[in-house]
Amino acid sequence: MEEKQAGRQEWVRAEGNTATSVHLESKGAKTVMPDRNGDRNLPRFAVLGAGHGGVAMAADLSLRGFSVSLYNRTQERIDPIIARGGIEVDGEVRGFAHLDLVTSHMDEALAAADVVMVVVPAFAHEWMARECAPHLRDGQIVLLNPGRTGGALVFDNIFHQKKVQAEVIIAEAETLLFASRNVGPGQSKVFRIKNAVPVAALPATRTREALQQINAAYPQFIPAANVLKTSLDNMGAIFHPAITLLNTGWIEARMGEFEYYLEGVTPAVARVLEAVDAERMAVARALEVRAISAREWLEMAYGAVGDTLHEAMHNNDGYSGIKAPPNMKTRYLSEDIPASLVPISSLGDYLGVPTFTIKTIIHLASTIHGVDYWKIGRTVKTLGLDGFSVAQVRKLVEEGRKAVH
Repeated sequence: MEEKQAGRQEWVRAEGNTATSVHLESKGAKTVMPDRNGDRNLPRFAVLGAGHGGVAMAADLSLRGFSVSLYNRTQERIDPIIARGGIEVDGEVRGFAHLDLVTSHMDEALAAADVVMVVVPAFAHEWMARECAPHLRDGQIVLLNPGRTGGALVFDNIFHQKKVQAEVIIAEAETLLFASRNVGPGQSKVFRIKNAVPVAALPATRTREALQQINAAYPQFIPAANVLKTSLDNMGAIFHPAITLLNTGWIEARMGEFEYYLEGVTPAVARVLEAVDAERMAVARALEVRAISAREWLEMAYGAVGDTLHEAMHNNDGYSGIKAPPNMKTRYLSEDIPASLVPISSLGDYLGVPTFTIKTIIHLASTIHGVDYWKIGRTVKTLGLDGFSVAQVRKLVEEGRKAVH
């Protein structure tokens, strides 16, 4: 039986009185998964966002045998997936994934989910938190993939403002697990799955509880000390804005037809990245957080090593084949400036830590886009930390907002 409704599509098979989800035939190979919805030992996932990361994650989870609902705000983005009957994925993950539910209705997407994977650009976090709030239920885990800088704090602050009564765990990943791209309608290519990605819950006392569910699908997620650690080890802040801005001419002339990480990062560009990295780690130290360097992160996430950041990046096979943005209207600026660099610099100002290089990058991006990213970006105030001492900030992330007031 195939059931279609406006804004969603489910694939189900009737067996007596029970509807069970199955994978259908793809390219001559038939793969029928067990009754995932009936297996109480497997968590059910909702993936919110049908961009590059969300489509890859939804497909991968389904191919691993998990029940998956995919949500997107706009129907147009998911129509090709519905028309194809699923997602074709290639690269490090291969197969044709039939999802249990594809929908543009938040209530439907969250109804059966145990784990809610938020996979949207960070500038959509506030909107997503407000949309989720009325539909959450006790016991759900909301994981931001990634949180960028302060994503979990944003969700926690909004849930507090909206007086959410459901007992949920908010968590954030340090970075996106997948290096992937949507390569066509309902098609995804996974270039690499990272070896390890730290995750922390807010409060930190619930991190291991959250990972008990999440690790059923992804053992690559490992516990981090707290959300200050995951937020300040946000490598998108290091690798995206500066590389993009320092390759502006090449991006506009070649429309992105070059290797972003490998050709776009010359020794001089890498030195600017190292300066941004040093300022980030200085802000972290002021919050009593031991942030890892970009070189340490490359070794942890990809197994890529080198004596310099330039060398380590060029030794990373996971970056091979990833092209630059086709133009300067890219989330590497529109997301990573307001949701990564602005909050780091705002924290720096609050704590008396200079961030000259980061401020220069923010200024250049604001000039190129004609947007005042200082006004729209995350700040100490919008993160709900205004007036907090370092000790109070740490109490918040360790024990929760109620422990501070």
